[in-house]
Amino acid sequence: MNKIFFSIVFLAILCLQVIQAQMPFNKIEPSKAQAKKMTTLSEFTAFNIPVYQHDIVYTHASGMDLHLQIVMPGYPSRDKKLPCIIYIQGSAWFQQPRFDKVTMFAELCKRGYIFASVEYRPSTVASFPAQIQDVKTAIRFMRKNAERYGVDVNNFFVWGDSSGGNMSLLATLTQDQPSLDTGEYGTESIAVNACVAYYPVTDVLRIQEFSPDYMDHISADSPTGVLFGKIPVMENPEKVKTVSPIIYVSREKASSTAPILIMTGNQDRVVPFEQSVIMADKLEECGYDYTFYKIEGGDHGSWEFWSLDAFNIVDNFFKENIK
Repeated sequence: MNKIFFSIVFLAILCLQVIQAQMPFNKIEPSKAQAKKMTTLSEFTAFNIPVYQHDIVYTHASGMDLHLQIVMPGYPSRDKKLPCIIYIQGSAWFQQPRFDKVTMFAELCKRGYIFASVEYRPSTVASFPAQIQDVKTAIRFMRKNAERYGVDVNNFFVWGDSSGGNMSLLATLTQDQPSLDTGEYGTESIAVNACVAYYPVTDVLRIQEFSPDYMDHISADSPTGVLFGKIPVMENPEKVKTVSPIIYVSREKASSTAPILIMTGNQDRVVPFEQSVIMADKLEECGYDYTFYKIEGGDHGSWEFWSLDAFNIVDNFFKENIK
């Protein structure tokens, strides 16, 4: 009896809420009341407070949910469709710190972007090419859900640092590589308008050539070795080179590839500066639209990359490539 009673009450409350939601909003006349002492405010500048969508699952692979951290501008910017930046966090392809740059995204999205930071399968869970496949799946997910998040489907950008910079380059340069893709959300495009790569890995077969002795980039236990299932890098060149963006650069694809911006410090102790130099020279040789910035004295992930000056460069680069 009590269950029936409470069910009826619940339905009555629900019906009342629906009726109230559908009632027209009656605008009232401004009050003419005057206090003895008061100041009237009538003009305001909107303060764009970003909205954070936490841990949005975009796919399930290798037994784990994969998430996006989505940061959107608040009102009034959300009244129109905005370009989307797919961000790929650096982590040597291991498990990524998913929330590290959310505050950075919040600041930059005030400039009119929607950010989606991608969690991809770590190398300890799945070997390459799982990581770049996940990035492309995330791009397609955001396009498929563009209406939900207020995304302009004609304006997608990709940006990453370190191993994330490696994958931002791969996502841009391997649009026509089925082996580095999946069929998930397959009707959606993975096209991007432009790519930013901070201190990226570009050629795994030459990374040790430029690295200090204390850095290991080629043993089975190195990040690249683990990425391919714990194999010695130099003993498996044909297999491991597939993660090197530089091998996908060609004259034939130059005119159809989105513009690329590379930014690297010349005192990088993790990914040698020369990795960016050889990539820039290859892009130059093949006629790509690219820009290369050297940060004098910059280290791997040092503060200069997250300065207002660097943000302005990236922001202007993206805006130059908005359709």
